[in-house]
Amino acid sequence: MGLSGKVCVVTGGARGIGLAIGEGFASVGARVVILDLAEEAAQAAAARLGGEAIGIACDTADEASVKTAAERVKSGFGGCDVLVNNAAIFRPKPLIESTLKDWNDGLAVNLSGYYNCVQAFGRLMLEKGGGAMVHIGSIAAFASQFHGVDYSATKAAITGFSRQVAIEWGGRGIRSNVVHPGLTKTPLTAERNAGTDIMERRARMTAAKRMGEPEDIAHAVMFLASERSSYVTGADMIVDGGLQRMLTELIPNANRISDFEEGIRK
Repeated sequence: MGLSGKVCVVTGGARGIGLAIGEGFASVGARVVILDLAEEAAQAAAARLGGEAIGIACDTADEASVKTAAERVKSGFGGCDVLVNNAAIFRPKPLIESTLKDWNDGLAVNLSGYYNCVQAFGRLMLEKGGGAMVHIGSIAAFASQFHGVDYSATKAAITGFSRQVAIEWGGRGIRSNVVHPGLTKTPLTAERNAGTDIMERRARMTAAKRMGEPEDIAHAVMFLASERSSYVTGADMIVDGGLQRMLTELIPNANRISDFEEGIRK
């Protein structure tokens, strides 16, 4: 895939989708940098990847923290070839109960955090003559997340931001694309739905009849980070097992009850 020896930075890479992305890069010989809020978690993830992987504590919502991390990457690896913006927060709350602080917290991590990383690591890419950026969005960008006003708004904004990066830096060798995961099994979703049949019901609502695995998202990210997508920029890739194509399954039918409808009834 042309990623061997490349310096790949993954934010929020200590677990879940971020960790799977880091593992994917490491499996093809990339030099992986895991950024996470907790230094211990970041370093533990890096140790799990092995090779030349390192873990750095970084608060992506803090510009100074990101700049410090970028300086460490430059001094340790000489630059950055791939940036995966993955760190995000989701704190469900009804709109009427949400506060301006809730809203600003979501923007700070889910949008400004992406901006901070693009600025800091983009400079390293420009110095090297190019690179690839992949931003993790969500299907909430198109089908708003219930009780997720700041989450849905920021995930929708990521698409516009990525396209801006693509048109401004495309001529300087930097590509920028978005991957929008659908229903994905992560430690967080497993924890939130423990003791219920929610995961099984969600699986029935997809065309693929299964929830996504973190590795499914990692494979899409690796493609967009690799030379195999050298002519792809400013694009959005939806990785949701066909969930968004199941709308007609919601339409009542006299001849049968759809799997989708049955899943909702249960």
